[in-house]
Amino acid sequence: MNTYQKRYDVIVVGAGHAGCEAALAAARMGCETLIVTINLDTIAKMSCNPAIGGLAKGHLVKEIDALGGEMAKTIDKTGIQFRRLNTKKGPAVRSSRAQADKKAYQDEMKRVLEAEERLDIKQVLVEELLVENGKCIGILSQTRTAYLGETVILTTGTFLKGIIHIGDVSYSAGRAGESSAEKLSESFLNLGFEIGRLKTGTPPRVNAHTIDFSQMEIQPGDEDPLPFSFTTERITQSQLPCYLTYTNENTHAIIRENLHRSAMYSGRIVGIGPRYCPSIEDKVVRFAEKTGHQVFVEPEGRDTDEIYLNGISASLPEDVQVEMVHSIKGLENAEIMRFGYAVEYDFAPATQLQPTLETKSVPGLYFAGQLNGTTGYEEAAAQGLMAGINAALKVKGEEPLILDRSQAYVAVLIDDLVTLDIREPYRMFTSRAEYRLTLREDNADLRLTEIGKRIGLVDDNRYRQFQRKAENIQTELKRLHETVLKPGEPPLIGGGQVVPADSWATIVKTGELKQPTSLAELLRRPQLHYEDIGQMILTPEILSEAVKEQVEIQIKYEGYIQRQQRQIHQFKKMENFRIPDAFDYDEVPGLKAEAREKLMKIRPASIGQASRLPGVSPADISILTVILHQHNAHGDSRIAGSN
Repeated sequence: MNTYQKRYDVIVVGAGHAGCEAALAAARMGCETLIVTINLDTIAKMSCNPAIGGLAKGHLVKEIDALGGEMAKTIDKTGIQFRRLNTKKGPAVRSSRAQADKKAYQDEMKRVLEAEERLDIKQVLVEELLVENGKCIGILSQTRTAYLGETVILTTGTFLKGIIHIGDVSYSAGRAGESSAEKLSESFLNLGFEIGRLKTGTPPRVNAHTIDFSQMEIQPGDEDPLPFSFTTERITQSQLPCYLTYTNENTHAIIRENLHRSAMYSGRIVGIGPRYCPSIEDKVVRFAEKTGHQVFVEPEGRDTDEIYLNGISASLPEDVQVEMVHSIKGLENAEIMRFGYAVEYDFAPATQLQPTLETKSVPGLYFAGQLNGTTGYEEAAAQGLMAGINAALKVKGEEPLILDRSQAYVAVLIDDLVTLDIREPYRMFTSRAEYRLTLREDNADLRLTEIGKRIGLVDDNRYRQFQRKAENIQTELKRLHETVLKPGEPPLIGGGQVVPADSWATIVKTGELKQPTSLAELLRRPQLHYEDIGQMILTPEILSEAVKEQVEIQIKYEGYIQRQQRQIHQFKKMENFRIPDAFDYDEVPGLKAEAREKLMKIRPASIGQASRLPGVSPADISILTVILHQHNAHGDSRIAGSN
């Protein structure tokens, strides 16, 4: 065995979306960092849908950006279509989504990694984890070279013993055309980690020249696209349209007739697939009453003719995929360039991790991304960022960064993974966040930029920009609360300024003023928006659209936000009620056997986390709380164990 001459603070295995964020975070926090990948040409590759964001996923991307991550900036530079979703609904569920130029996104992220000062990049196939005295000290490559480091972050995606399935054909691969990592799973098992199998899939890609787009519904991007990054002033590149078509009864008949040839339904796949992103075979079986399913026809880039058929992920044989595609309106003559497939891979249930994403049994070893059972680029990137941050903090001897569920979707994601013992691919939804009204996409910077600055990922220029925005919001909120209109008086406001006639007419339509009314009270009227009243008195400087949006949301939803803040206060009490690491649950009388088993397995850090464990009832929590109060009062070392 040969030992590489340079020793690292942080070693990242895998250069997908999790690996890129982990490596950049660690390097930018001052750590000598190494990122290794099977193929340097596939850094940040989008294996499936060439898009970033979407419902709830957009929240994650904004939070990654607020903390100092890279994903948002990269998609802003390389996106080919930007849309904001759920704009007719409340602000809590509005999300951004961008269609990506797949190759341009890869190239830009690779450029960013290559330019990072303390980051080395190597093409290496990892076969073994190196552990000494119970601590992870590095990795061993296929060529028997040892790379040593203080911490190791694994972001292996779908490559651990990956198997691709197309009909009755199966072969080893982490992605189509790329080899899998066959031996690393054995290292996991030798270290005592539990390993399971999951499955995901991808649809066929077709040649744009063979599509009849006139038979489809066009889906243009937003006229004034909203950037993902809080540092991007505006999107300047042109946008490309996407299209929408549908499967039909003929499509479904073709699929039903060939279910026995599908890898998924023939029993060839043992891994559990994503419930919320099913294959087209699964859709036809589970939703038999539906006569059609949406197919989003999405370009993969500006300089390619490949078109992604979002909505018909399949593990059917190639001849069936051809027949299926040709049965869809507008795709009758479509030429398939890449066939869809299912991929099955090893994962490690995330209950084996601490909330820092460090493994409980092997100090210095972190897991992030699909290895933890998630789906999606955004979920992976969020975990990678947090793993990189915490590995760097560990190297520097500083306290870890653990966000709670009231602070970020990132925290909801990690808390769910390490607490709930999830055995199917996990996808983020707004419904998973109980405090989603305060965890909006628009205020991610207000929630998290201070934290990013404290840990060293937000630079001074960006922080000053953030401070100006925060100050402008507070100044404008104060102005709207303090500026009062009085009934029966001429519509004059401060310094003899006349309320613009159009604004005054709009206000009168929503109801006459019967008593002195502040501009903030007017803005609470459902029919009014900031633009209707915001110009009634000149502000010290021109306000950005982001500031105006923030002011309107904070005023219109003030009562609901205050109520949620009270709920968060109660939540924090439970989160701050800590449970000693070595607490002896066997000594707690009255706990149900299932609750005791779950508590001993997960070892929750707080009463709050314990209350979210499946199988732990409110009665169990009451008993546990009483015992912990007694322990805290009397210092009962027998119950507390050796802690």
